[in-house]
Amino acid sequence: MLGRVGYVMFLSRWIQVPLYLGLIVAQVVYVWRFLAELLHLAHLGFGGHPPETTVMLIVLGLVDVVMISNLLIMVIIGGYETFVSRLRIEGHPDQPQWLSHVNANVLKVKLAMAIIGISSIHLLQIFINAARPTITDRELIWKTLIHLTFVVSALALAAIDRIMEGGRPQQGTGGAERPGQLQPERMAA
Repeated sequence: MLGRVGYVMFLSRWIQVPLYLGLIVAQVVYVWRFLAELLHLAHLGFGGHPPETTVMLIVLGLVDVVMISNLLIMVIIGGYETFVSRLRIEGHPDQPQWLSHVNANVLKVKLAMAIIGISSIHLLQIFINAARPTITDRELIWKTLIHLTFVVSALALAAIDRIMEGGRPQQGTGGAERPGQLQPERMAA
C-alpha cells in the first residue's frame, strides 16, 4: 500500500506539465509583443524623426521583452528538466550549455540574475522618464529600493549556493577540487 502511495506521489510531478505548456503560450505572446514593438520602432524610425529618448525607450522595451523571454525559457526548460523529467537531449548541437549542470539551486541563481536584468531595464526606463510629472520622487525611491532588494536577494542565493557546493565534490572532478572552489563552467553559469 505504501509503495503505491509513493508511486502516485512520484507520478504527481507530471501535473506540472500544463504549467510549462502555459508558459510556452506566454512565450508566444511575448514574441507577438516583440514583433509589434519592432514594427512600431521601424515605422517611427523610417517614417519620421522621433526624439532619441523615444527610440531608446522602445529599444529598452524590446530588450526587456527578450530578457523576459529568456527568463521564460530558463523556467520552462530548467524547471521541466529539474522537477518533471529528463529532456534526453545530451549531445544535441542546440543543447543550451547551462542545461548540462542545472539543478534547483543553479536555476534559482540564474532566475535571480535574470530578474535583476529585467529590473535594471525597468529602472533605466523610469530614470529616462524621470522628468515627466507622472513620475514622483517617491516612485523613484521605491523602485530603486525594490531593485536593490533583488540584487541583495540574488547575492544571498549565490552565497548560499556556494556554501552548499563547498561540502560536495564537483561533478566530473572526482572530488579533487577543494571545497568552496567553483569550476570555471559553474562560475560562468
